[in-house]
Amino acid sequence: MSRTETAWCPGCGNFSILATLEKALDSAGVDRRGLVLVSGIGQAAKLPHYTRANVFNGLHGRALPAATGIKLANHDLHVVVTSGDGDMYGEGGNHFIHAVRRNIGVKAFVHNNQVYGLTKGQASPTSEPGFVTKIQTHGVAAQPFNPLALAIVEDASFVARSFAGDPEHLEEMMVAALSHDGGFTLLDILQPCVSFNKVNTFKWYSDRVRPVGAAHDPFDRRAALELALTWGDEIPTGIIYRSERPSFESRLGVLDAGTLVGRCGG
Repeated sequence: MSRTETAWCPGCGNFSILATLEKALDSAGVDRRGLVLVSGIGQAAKLPHYTRANVFNGLHGRALPAATGIKLANHDLHVVVTSGDGDMYGEGGNHFIHAVRRNIGVKAFVHNNQVYGLTKGQASPTSEPGFVTKIQTHGVAAQPFNPLALAIVEDASFVARSFAGDPEHLEEMMVAALSHDGGFTLLDILQPCVSFNKVNTFKWYSDRVRPVGAAHDPFDRRAALELALTWGDEIPTGIIYRSERPSFESRLGVLDAGTLVGRCGG
C-alpha cells in the first residue's frame, strides 16, 4: 500500500474498495510487476495512486483506450481499469461500449456511486430519476444507464456486481474477476458517496443487495439479463454473466508470435 495521503472524504466507499483490492490481488496471486492499473479522472480514479503497481492515469473518460493499447502492446500484462461511473459510463461511455463489443481482455472495476464526486455532486449516468442535485434542481429526468445489461447484450466475457459495504463478497468477486482468463471483465461496485449522494447510503444498499443463488447459471444469457434489469427493493449481486467468447487479442494472428513490445526490443 502506498504511503501517499488519500484525498477521499471520511467514510467514502473508496476506502473499502482499495483495502479489498489489496487483499484480492494477493489472494489471486497477481504479480504486481506484471500488473498495470489504469484510470481516468475522478475520486475513484485516484485509487492507483494509493497502491503498489504500474500505473497509467489518463484523461477523463479515456481509461479504456489506454488500457486497450497497453493490453495489445503486451498481452502478457494484467491490465485493470479502476475508475468511477462518470468516467467510465459518461465521458467514457462510447469507449465502454466498444471495449465490450471487441471483448478486449481488460478488467474494469467501476466504482459506481451514482453521482460525480470530484466535481461536487452532479448527477452521473447511473443516477436515479428524481435525484436532486445543485445542477438537476428539479430532479434527474433521464433514464439511468445500465452497464450490466449492455455488457450482457454485447456478450462480454465476465459480468459481475458487488457492494463496497460487503468486503467479503467484494473480495470474492474481485478474485473471480482477476482470475478470469478471457475477454472483457466488468465488475460494477455499488459504492455510497457520503458527501453528495444522501439517498444511496450504506444502509440503503445493505437493505437491498441480495447475492444471486447457487441455482443461477451465469452462462444463461436470458437469465443473466433478467437479473441485470432487476433494480429496486432487491438488487442482485454476484457473477451475473459469463461467456466463452474468445478475447479480442486472442483472435489477432499478429500476436501469435509473442508480445508486440517484446518484438520491438522493449
